[in-house]
Amino acid sequence: MNMNESVKPVKRPEKILQYGEGNFLRAFVDWMIDILNEKTDFNGNVVVAQPLEKGMADMINAQNGLYTTVLRGVQDGKTVEEFRAITSISRCVNPYSQFDEYLKLAENPDLRFVVSNTTEAGIAYNAADRLDDRPQRSFPGKVTAFLYKRFECFHGALDKTLAFIPCELIDKNGDALKALVLRYAKEWKLGEPFIAWLEACGFCNSLVDRVVPGYPKEEAEALWKKLGYVDNLIDMAEIFHLWVIETQRDYSAELPFDRAGLNVMWTTDMSFYRTRKVRILNGAHTMTVPAAFLCGLDTVEECCKDPLVSTYMKKGIFEEIIPSMEGSETELIRYANDVLERFANPYIRHLSLSITLNSISKFRTRCLPSLKAYIQKKGKPPKILTFSLAALIAFYNGTLVNGEMTGSRKAGETYPIKDNEEELKRFAAIYKENSAAGGLASNTRSIAHAALSFAGWWGEDLSAIPELEDAVAAHLEGIWKNGVRAELEKVAA
Repeated sequence: MNMNESVKPVKRPEKILQYGEGNFLRAFVDWMIDILNEKTDFNGNVVVAQPLEKGMADMINAQNGLYTTVLRGVQDGKTVEEFRAITSISRCVNPYSQFDEYLKLAENPDLRFVVSNTTEAGIAYNAADRLDDRPQRSFPGKVTAFLYKRFECFHGALDKTLAFIPCELIDKNGDALKALVLRYAKEWKLGEPFIAWLEACGFCNSLVDRVVPGYPKEEAEALWKKLGYVDNLIDMAEIFHLWVIETQRDYSAELPFDRAGLNVMWTTDMSFYRTRKVRILNGAHTMTVPAAFLCGLDTVEECCKDPLVSTYMKKGIFEEIIPSMEGSETELIRYANDVLERFANPYIRHLSLSITLNSISKFRTRCLPSLKAYIQKKGKPPKILTFSLAALIAFYNGTLVNGEMTGSRKAGETYPIKDNEEELKRFAAIYKENSAAGGLASNTRSIAHAALSFAGWWGEDLSAIPELEDAVAAHLEGIWKNGVRAELEKVAA
């Protein structure tokens, strides 16, 4: 029996537009909306827009938007496993093949909120975007064109403005999205009345916190038997969840998360919560995973169980990340210990490769602030974070064919390197230029310089930071001469 025969979709007004159909939003936002529908009078569904040309729209529509979340963890010393059939997604539209249907969503009078997760690289400007593109290349470009269509449809009515709650893991994500939308509106000469209407839309900053490994491929059939139906979109996540939403406007009555018992915090300043989460939880992931994966560790749990990698991760957190931060050290240490307990959750298979997606922008957002703050306080580069930067550069050593890059680790085993095509092309060029005479280990200085000096990746020329390039080059040489684990042993000692 498939899921469509066991669970029926529920028709509700489409109140939320969601850019992104991936595992995280479905196990976080859409899971919450499903609970809102059950426990409050919200009565609204989510219509999803696929942000990239290739995605999951067909799979989602084949199941009528239905799927199952499986939450696993330990609470109060007891094992918890929760299954929930999610009915909050009405459909998924692909703007690349269904542009007219996508743009027609702007005419929906019930639409009120927009959520998104287009990764850290998604909220970005693309000079090639134009209003008449079908669709625009960038996410902010798509949003601008969509809002202009809505503005025209409702003749600028202020009660038809939308509220945005982006989930991309960049600082002040709502402010960043708004700035780019306004930029497009001015460059496209859409007029002052539209710009004034844009200003009336709400752009919240938000912070999301839940580990979502996604589809449990290895145990899917066992779960189907347990559920009594086949679900090709099962979404696995941890029990813990937190959504901090920073806004100067009160939307809590429209999205009554508190009445549904959900861990959602409305605030006028989320700075502390964001810094704590991004630099400790997400920073630990990005700091650890490229090196651990190259050592042959495929999940976060394996990283926690491996004595060497576990020591490396703890040293990075407690001796470098936390000392680089402001705020109560006691509270930061308590949070870090909770994070490590969540990482070691034996019921969550969080794949290392899924964490490596867009690692360049992730390092810039999650780890670089700690690295720079440590240098400012201590006067020298931190050992663990510096090595993690070298490991990231080594991870991006691959072969680029038709826009897809493949790397190689132990015994010739290959792995996909997922990032924007521009980043992949630049890394491919760096390695091609330095793979001739003497091999990579003899060209570590030029590889390190080429990677660190490109300000487009890091927001600045990292090769200008004293001692950093030397240290990264030395680590790269150690990685390519002796192996990643041998170099790990040096820095974690």
